[in-house]
Amino acid sequence: MKIFFVLFALLVFVLAIYPFLDQSEDSEVLTGLPWQIEIQPDGSTQVFGINIGISQLYDVIAILGNDMELAIIASKDEDGKLEMYYGHYQAGLLSGKLVLQTSADELNIRRWRDNAVKSEYMATGKAKKYILMPDDLTQALNETITGITFIPAVHLDEEVILARFGKPEQRIQMTGVTHYLYPRKGLDIARHENSKEVMQYVAPQAFEQLMQPLIESANKR
Repeated sequence: MKIFFVLFALLVFVLAIYPFLDQSEDSEVLTGLPWQIEIQPDGSTQVFGINIGISQLYDVIAILGNDMELAIIASKDEDGKLEMYYGHYQAGLLSGKLVLQTSADELNIRRWRDNAVKSEYMATGKAKKYILMPDDLTQALNETITGITFIPAVHLDEEVILARFGKPEQRIQMTGVTHYLYPRKGLDIARHENSKEVMQYVAPQAFEQLMQPLIESANKR
């Protein structure tokens, strides 16, 4: 009987401390987190399992699944851009919205728009969304990913950003938003005061071109 009570007490103790045990092995298995950016031998980067500048849209479906929307997003007087949108991306407990940009040429964009199954205004009312017809999807899915935008569902303060992504090479303060720039990773984190953070990923060699308008705007202040 004494042995029973000893074993029972030991079981209770183990269950009590289990949440605090080191589970680093499990956490290392988790992939697809926004700060897991890998520099490839050719200088490109991989994030969310996607090689920016190399992976194509059909590769993304194989990695993230087909719970997505593929459309041309165009503001007024613009041809628009082909984008793939995941409204419910999740890695572990972290979730958010994921948008993948491409560099589809203007001729294809115009043709896909003309053939669109339907078009409708986005929630902001400032841009329209054109849904591609099935016959155009095969060609569109061959387009290469040139950029990724991730908007996390939870707010990330500066402490979390620095702990997860490291110290930025440059920080630009603008009205209502702080940009944390990581050129070697091809990453810009925009931390907004009154809205969710926005993370933009591009190939490192394309980072300067992406950030040039932002830097010029900051220098004019």
